[in-house]
Amino acid sequence: MVKVEDIKFDEKGLVPAIVVDADTNQVLTLAYMNEESLRISLEKRLTCFWSRSRQELWLKGETSGNYQHIVSITADCDRDALVVKVKPDGPACHLGTWSCFDYPVLEAEEEPFSYEGLMDLIRGRKTEGKEGSYTTYLFEKGLDKILKKVGEESTEVIIAAKAEDKAETIYEIADLAYHVMVLMVEAGISLDDIKSELASRHVIDQKVKQEKMT
Repeated sequence: MVKVEDIKFDEKGLVPAIVVDADTNQVLTLAYMNEESLRISLEKRLTCFWSRSRQELWLKGETSGNYQHIVSITADCDRDALVVKVKPDGPACHLGTWSCFDYPVLEAEEEPFSYEGLMDLIRGRKTEGKEGSYTTYLFEKGLDKILKKVGEESTEVIIAAKAEDKAETIYEIADLAYHVMVLMVEAGISLDDIKSELASRHVIDQKVKQEKMT
């Protein structure tokens, strides 16, 4: 385990901290920590940085409410840079975007679909909004509208499955999954929260099986 004393701060007493969304692995921001802010971050489990422009400690979210709850901190091989994985309460950027790194220099090739990527897109529609976006429309209408759509899509799945129409059932399940993910973002629930719940049930099932065998 790396200790604070092992970190190699530069001539100004700073170390770069790359902040990453623990759920999506998206880079949120690059900030700097000194020894005091690193110790505060470890103690509070909230990101605390050294503001080079203001020359003072900066607890992220203290004024905006967009706290970053630390999941882990990892040093690189030279101990002179940190990766801080967090669960953010809101946008990382002072401009209101989820990530400060929102300005492409070289566009990456289209990435394959992933649930994490879709969640990130949905989250972006909630925090930033986009004119003409159906997802943004749902968030603007609020929880009742989202719940209504989840109910409607659940009914559509039942109708398609009852008709034994596989293609239509797949289509409707995809619709339901999307609307459930919108609900998750609205309710502040992550994919890791669902994975953890399913994992805990798996552990219980395994214990029950073992007890039956003994």
